[in-house]
Amino acid sequence: MSLLVPKFDESVIVRDAEAEVVGRAPTTVKLLADSSSTGGALSTQRITLSGGADGAKPHWHDNSAEMFFLLDGAAEILSGDQVVTAGPGDLIVVPPGLPHAFAAAPGADADLLIVITPGVERFEYFRHLQRIALGEVGPESLLAVQELYDNHFTKSPVWDARG
Repeated sequence: MSLLVPKFDESVIVRDAEAEVVGRAPTTVKLLADSSSTGGALSTQRITLSGGADGAKPHWHDNSAEMFFLLDGAAEILSGDQVVTAGPGDLIVVPPGLPHAFAAAPGADADLLIVITPGVERFEYFRHLQRIALGEVGPESLLAVQELYDNHFTKSPVWDARG
């Protein structure tokens, strides 16, 4: 087992009012701490989904695990070939290489804390998604940055078939 020793000297403190928010309802992403600020230990975001909104399409990470902690509401999370319905306080950790996705449960809102470890510079990835939503770049532009953000898209019949 390898051990990542993060390289940073001071605590990372992010005040709610100072955190950058990208997107707008029904999907907002609050950028909390990126890999560069945590010495590579992690990157973390708070994602708020309303009215059954999708969060992320099926994908996997080669080099990082992803943790989903549901703060409030109800979410559906794809973990491999299983769709898990999560409620407040539920935790799901997806290992590297396992396809996953997430969305608010149908008709519900979801407030999730997401942590990727070891960290990957993800803030620019979420800004890229915002540029796609605003029509500034096309969705196909994500294919060119899959390696950079360790975010590899895939198909999931189980995810597509959910109610």
